[in-house]
Amino acid sequence: MHRRHITALLLEALSDTPVVVINGARQTGKSTLARMLPEARARRYLTLDDNTVLSAARSDPAGFIAGLDGPVALDEIQRAPEMFLAIKAAVDRERTAGRFLLTGSANVMLMPALADSLAGRMEIVRLAPLSCAERADGPDFNRVDWLFDGALDRALPPCDRASFIERLLAGGFPEAAARTSARRRAAWFESFLDAVLQRDMRELVNLEQLTEMPRLVQLLAHRSASLLNFAELSRGSGIAQTTLKRYFALLETLFLLYRLPAWERNRGKRLVKAPKVFLPDSGLLAHLAGHTADPLAAAPGLPGALVETFVAGELVKHLAFSARGLSLWHYRTQSGMEVDFLLEDRQGGVTGIEVKAAATVASGDFKGLRHLQETEAERFRRGIVLYTGNEVVPFGQKLFAVPMSAWWADFSSLAS
Repeated sequence: MHRRHITALLLEALSDTPVVVINGARQTGKSTLARMLPEARARRYLTLDDNTVLSAARSDPAGFIAGLDGPVALDEIQRAPEMFLAIKAAVDRERTAGRFLLTGSANVMLMPALADSLAGRMEIVRLAPLSCAERADGPDFNRVDWLFDGALDRALPPCDRASFIERLLAGGFPEAAARTSARRRAAWFESFLDAVLQRDMRELVNLEQLTEMPRLVQLLAHRSASLLNFAELSRGSGIAQTTLKRYFALLETLFLLYRLPAWERNRGKRLVKAPKVFLPDSGLLAHLAGHTADPLAAAPGLPGALVETFVAGELVKHLAFSARGLSLWHYRTQSGMEVDFLLEDRQGGVTGIEVKAAATVASGDFKGLRHLQETEAERFRRGIVLYTGNEVVPFGQKLFAVPMSAWWADFSSLAS
C-alpha cells in the first residue's frame, strides 16, 4: 500500500463537502484509498460491482439511498447513474459534510447529466496512477509547483538509464508496476484493456458494436504525444470522423485518453489550436507499442513519444494536488515554434517545459523556450528542458536543464 499524495486534499474535501468523488481510471487504487482513510471505519462501504447491491441501486435508487444510515462509501458509482438524483435529494434534505464518498471509473465531468445534478454539492478529487514519488514512498512534495518557480539549487540523483527504462515500462497502475516479470505485466495490461473496452465501455453507452475500439486504441498508442488530427486518424483507422469523435469521447470518459489543450492566450499570435493527445500511462503505451527492456537498453536513444507521455503523466499526477492551482497546456505557433508543455498559474505566469529523451542538452534545445521567453516576457517565469542526464544546468537567464530524476528524487527536507 503506497501513500497517495492526494490524501490530504481528499480529507479536506470530506470535512466540508457533502459529496466527494474519487475519480480516476479503473485499477488506479480508488477503492483501496477509500478503505484506508483514517475515518474509513466509521463509514459503511458498498460496491456496485456486487450484483445484489447494483440491482438494489438501479431498481429503487431513492429507497436505496434512504436506507443508508450515516456516512457511506459507494464504489464504482458510474454503474448506477440513476442514484445521482437520489443522492442530490438526500443531500438537500440533510446537508452533512462527508456524507457520501463516491468512487468512479468514468469521468464525472464528461457526463453532464451526472455532474449537473450535484453542482454545488460535490467535489471531485482525481486519482491518477501512481507517480514516481508515490512508488518510492516519498513525501507529498509537489514537483510541478517546484518546477514552476521553486529553487533549482538541489543536487539530484543521476538519471540511471536502466532504472529509467524500468519506470517507463512499469507505468503507474499499482498492480502492473508491482510485477517484475515482463510477461506477467503484459498479461495485466491485456486484462485491464479487456475489462475497460469490453465491460465498462458497453455499460456506459449500452452498445454492442464497439469492435473497432481495440484497434483504435492500438493506433492511438503510436500517436501519443502528437497533435490530434481527426481527418488523418480517420484515414489511418478506416473509421468515419463522426464515429471517431464519438469513440474519442468514450475513451476520455473512461480515462484511456487525455487531450492536452493548446495555449492561446495571446490573440496577437498565430497559434495552433489543435490539442495534443496522450495515453494516460507510459506503461500502457509501452505495452501497446511493443516496447520492451532489452531493445530499449540497446538503442542509442529512447522513444521520444514514450518519454513525453511519461512526463505528461507525472505532470497530471502532481497537478491534482498543486497548491498553486496550475493548469497545463501545450504551445505551438503556426510557424513551427513549439514547447511540449506549458504550466500557467492563476495570474497568467507561464513556465515552459521541453522533454528531451537524451542524456545531453545543447543550446538549440531551448529554441522554443527562448521564443516563448522573448514573446511573453511579462508572463515568462522560466524555461526547463527535462533530460536524462545528471545535473541541473543553467542555460541562460531563467533557462535550465533538469534531470528526469526530479520526479523520484527524495525531497523530504522540502516537504510540508
